[in-house]
Amino acid sequence: MKARHGITENLEACHTGTIDGYVIEGHVPADLIQRLLRERPDVAGLAVPGMPARSPGMDGTGGPPYEVLTFTRDGRTAVYARRS
Repeated sequence: MKARHGITENLEACHTGTIDGYVIEGHVPADLIQRLLRERPDVAGLAVPGMPARSPGMDGTGGPPYEVLTFTRDGRTAVYARRS
């Protein structure tokens, strides 16, 4: 499923899903999924690579800030949001 949706190794996380034509990879915060669906950018989806502490569903209070990335089917990524 990951390869079919353009999830490259550098974007991989534990969960992959789709919503309204977008791919969601990893522990992406719900408010950013809602923003994605409102803004409708020309991207394949959002990803939070790995399983960073403090991302939704992950226990823990420590750890560095993490980034939520957009990605395109041709492999381009950009920072969509930073969370601390």
